Amino acid sequence: MEQQINFNTPQRQSLLGIFIMFADSFQEGVRALLPFVVISLFSEKKKWLFYVIPFAIVLVGGLIIGYFRYLNFTFFIEDGDFVLRKGIFKKTRIAVPLHKIQQVNINQNFIQRILKVYELEVDTAGSSKTEITIKAVSRQYALALKQRLLQDGAVTDDTFNDDEFLGLTKQKPFIYISFSSILKTGITSNYVRSFGILFAFFISTFQHLDDYLTYNDTKESFIHDYFNTEFLLRFIASIIFSILLLTLLINLGRTILRFYDFKVTKEKNSLLLSHGLINTQNTIIRPDKVQMVTVGRNYFQKKFDINDVKIRQASDLEQSKDRAKMSMEIPGVNETEKNILLEFLLEKMPERGFAVKPNFRKMIFETFTLIIAPVGLLYGYTKLVPPVAGILMVVPFYVVFVGILIYFAFRNSRLFITPDFIIRQRGAWDIDNDILMPHKIQGIQLQQYFWQKMSDVGVIKIYTAGGHTTFGLANFTQLKKLANYWLYQVETTDKNWM
Repeated sequence: MEQQINFNTPQRQSLLGIFIMFADSFQEGVRALLPFVVISLFSEKKKWLFYVIPFAIVLVGGLIIGYFRYLNFTFFIEDGDFVLRKGIFKKTRIAVPLHKIQQVNINQNFIQRILKVYELEVDTAGSSKTEITIKAVSRQYALALKQRLLQDGAVTDDTFNDDEFLGLTKQKPFIYISFSSILKTGITSNYVRSFGILFAFFISTFQHLDDYLTYNDTKESFIHDYFNTEFLLRFIASIIFSILLLTLLINLGRTILRFYDFKVTKEKNSLLLSHGLINTQNTIIRPDKVQMVTVGRNYFQKKFDINDVKIRQASDLEQSKDRAKMSMEIPGVNETEKNILLEFLLEKMPERGFAVKPNFRKMIFETFTLIIAPVGLLYGYTKLVPPVAGILMVVPFYVVFVGILIYFAFRNSRLFITPDFIIRQRGAWDIDNDILMPHKIQGIQLQQYFWQKMSDVGVIKIYTAGGHTTFGLANFTQLKKLANYWLYQVETTDKNWM
């Protein structure tokens, strides 16, 4: 197939790419018109033209824009560079040197699966996002282009055959995450963030209801007729229950969609991660590119014997939105599978070794910034705006909750050191361990404010090509000795960082 394609001449995507471009344009148009639709729904004069005309504009405009995006989207190889040209009014030319290409991924989302086309992503080390994305090519073309791009690249792709890479092989995987493990992960992770989002949504809804009742002069009578202490307590309890239930359902659904049928295939010195219910993703991991591995779990995950393993490679210098979507996470692995992964990715099992503890001033500092300062500002605000003084009733709950988190975060904060590994342990409820090897270090930064000099405390940041980890407040003299020790290891080692 590769001999039949001349990659040196401009190529276009599959003709079905028009539909992919249209779907993107239509989605952008719907987002732009969403405020108009919301306003129309609350308008007293509801006419069908209010809905038909905007929809027709988005539909026709999406088709036109999709066609011209497809027409102007070309790619080819020229003078050792992979070149992409795109744009309708604003023309863009992207050139990626072939020798800098680190990875080429082939994925499929729901629409691409229906149309039987594939998406090809080109990634380079030192970039915070995917350099080039081609959204609609055939299976044969994607594989041929992938092989050609990696032929002169920084790595060779002789580890996985075509069927393995696209998830079409029936070969038994190295590690398979069962559906029950995915369910356990869904009900035990990310609920703090989801709870906060849903809680803010309910608070905002309640505020809009309050404004509506006040505006229509019905607030006093409404509260008098329908609200009493018992009703209010039941209302608050139902809101909290609804938030908890929605949090659980959202996390569960999102986890199943993202990690369904998660397989880890091993071939020679590489791992292939394949997963996704609607959007299928395939990512290759090479141990020499791995910069940092994070192993996390909370109390419930410990009882279920599951861990979340996150892997950061050399191309993950910054966690952009594109990179976050492509984050290499292996959920729901048991203790045995976790140890197998760590030994494969890090060459040996990491040991904790000597422990460095933070100074007690860390807890005092966080208490001031997270409790004393916010509560003080809130109290001052209620003095300026007396009608909102009722919000102070939640302050005791906030103080107790945040105080518990601060205490456990301080107790779990540790830096473990051996000649071969650095392990940064952190977290209050979800305990994460960032594991890295000294020869992967790209830089070390020591920080100390002038008021911290007398107490000899400070913060250390350790940078790798896959991100950084931070530890402090701790004894600054000890941190400086550790920094010098690690820099000495970097200078004297015969190991490469990738």
